[in-house]
Amino acid sequence: MAEKTEAATGGAGAGKQPRSVRVVLLALMIAMMLAMLDNMIIGTAMPTIVGELGGLEHLSWVVTAYTLATAASTPLWGKLGDMYGRKGVFMTSIVIFLAGSALSGMAQDMGQLIGFRAVQGLGAGGLMVGVMAIIGDLIPPRERGKYQGMIAGVMALSMIGGPLVGGTITDHWGWRWSFYINIPLGVIALIAISAVLHLPKKRSEARIDYLGAALLTIGITAIVLVTTWGGTEYAWTSARIMELIGIGVAALVGFVFWQTRAAEPILPLHIFRSRNFTLMSVIGFIVGFVMFGATLFLPLYQQSVQGASATNSGLLLLPMLGAMLVTSMVAGRVTTSTGRYKIFPVAGGALMTVGLYLLSTMDTDTTRFTSGLYMAVVGLGMGCLMQITMLVAQNSVEMKDMGVASSSTTLFRTLGSSFGVAIMGALFNNRVQDVMAERAAGSGAKATEQSATLTADALNALPAAIRDAYQHAVSAGTHTAFLLGSAVAVLALVASFFVKEVPLKGAGPKAADAPADGDPATAKAPVTEAV
Repeated sequence: MAEKTEAATGGAGAGKQPRSVRVVLLALMIAMMLAMLDNMIIGTAMPTIVGELGGLEHLSWVVTAYTLATAASTPLWGKLGDMYGRKGVFMTSIVIFLAGSALSGMAQDMGQLIGFRAVQGLGAGGLMVGVMAIIGDLIPPRERGKYQGMIAGVMALSMIGGPLVGGTITDHWGWRWSFYINIPLGVIALIAISAVLHLPKKRSEARIDYLGAALLTIGITAIVLVTTWGGTEYAWTSARIMELIGIGVAALVGFVFWQTRAAEPILPLHIFRSRNFTLMSVIGFIVGFVMFGATLFLPLYQQSVQGASATNSGLLLLPMLGAMLVTSMVAGRVTTSTGRYKIFPVAGGALMTVGLYLLSTMDTDTTRFTSGLYMAVVGLGMGCLMQITMLVAQNSVEMKDMGVASSSTTLFRTLGSSFGVAIMGALFNNRVQDVMAERAAGSGAKATEQSATLTADALNALPAAIRDAYQHAVSAGTHTAFLLGSAVAVLALVASFFVKEVPLKGAGPKAADAPADGDPATAKAPVTEAV
């Protein structure tokens, strides 16, 4: 298999991408959409699923099993791609995801659905990592900025269209097609990647670090369960939560210790010697913390306080997601044309902090137009950060560590989202309960036990006094949650000032030969492809 140098694959100094690479990029975007769209679609189908399969008490596990499997498998997929070649590993993850989708669609009870969702999540863990790592192989960092708009567009489309698609599919075809719809899209991606993507084959003689993988899986699982169960299934101070915290800390400490001794570590600790990589991991965690918290509480506020319809919940986020998409495209183009990027983490951290603070000022009298402007500010900030974090992280490591760099950045963002939803959710719920106790006393407690599930119609059916109290309670809850988000976003702003603007590889002779983050080990590594 003849190898072509980076000139043929969009490497340094390359111009227009060859058609084969553009076809691969389209297939990669489809695979990314599968991973991101799934939970959005399934969320709207859940009431119908519970109505047919029963098992309401296990409802949360349909999402938790998927999230756990995705988070736990993400680092392993990245490492396997580095060791054995990305094409085969990525295609394997697609096949596993499609198998899990088909089995989930055929589930006959809630237990089967939860198990098959875990299989689906296992494959999903490799989809996002595979997409990012393959793009990192094919496109040098400076040229990669042009494709940020595609990635941001897929994310925005998934968040906006997911609930609408899920509702339409469930209403017209049945909930099982919420899973089956993945199969034709996944097959298209498989065929395109199989036919067009030809990366050099790898075969590592080193053994997989099974002990490291087990310790990391246990640690991540414990963390996700703590953030999922804490304050809902169990009190934060309960014995079960304390046990999970202890298990998680012990497993992660053991994992770090073992990685210094493993022959082929799952997560090589030397990549954290790069200041930029470490900072991007921190910023990525904060972006996940803020983004998923915002997407959870903004529709709830607009439905409960502003009387918006739940049917169009995805559209309610359009100001934020649209601003994120536009800014990401602009940031990518500027980065590609100038090779400079530090301004974007700084601007992103500042805009995100200001935007979240503005969201925290919303009350029962805030108009949809005003809240839309505030959301747009947050979206501008996230657009500056979403893809730049991955770009800088990949630019800070050697080509041989591209997979673990991509998986680590994805993992930190995933963990950030888990912590964001848990902590912001706990503060929100506590504040709602306190305000309801003040304004409605016992008469409103029963009506708002399941406050997050109240639709606009159900809210209108409440007595006027209870409805007014509940709207003030939700407004107070979102104030507390977004105020915390703003405080956390300050950390991203502070971290961004310490980013060292290292020339992007592929930005010209000087930049290409420059070491990343001052580390000789991360000097230019040629990108190769056989097409």
